[in-house]
Amino acid sequence: MDMDERTEERSRMVETQIAARGVKDERVLSVMRSVPRHLFVPAAYRDVAYSDCPLPIGRQTISQPYIVAVMTELLAVKPEDRVLEIGAGSGYQAAILARLAKIVISIEG
Repeated sequence: MDMDERTEERSRMVETQIAARGVKDERVLSVMRSVPRHLFVPAAYRDVAYSDCPLPIGRQTISQPYIVAVMTELLAVKPEDRVLEIGAGSGYQAAILARLAKIVISIEG
């Protein structure tokens, strides 16, 4: 399945897991609909990539989509902002931020 085939899954994730829980920033909702989360998880978890839970990525986890959306909304990133992310993990949060900010620097230890 390519990312175009997952568009419906992403839309459903945004509506049922994120917007339904109170995330209102339309920029955040739009970006969450567009970034292909399944590409940031191991192949064994791609079929559940849009589930309402964190998923293992080696010794770490990729955060639950709702948590990523809430953290992003609370940051109130503007298009001219520079963002420094410490603890990049899978890179999913950085990909979300990169569509909202001018510059994103992401570091994993």
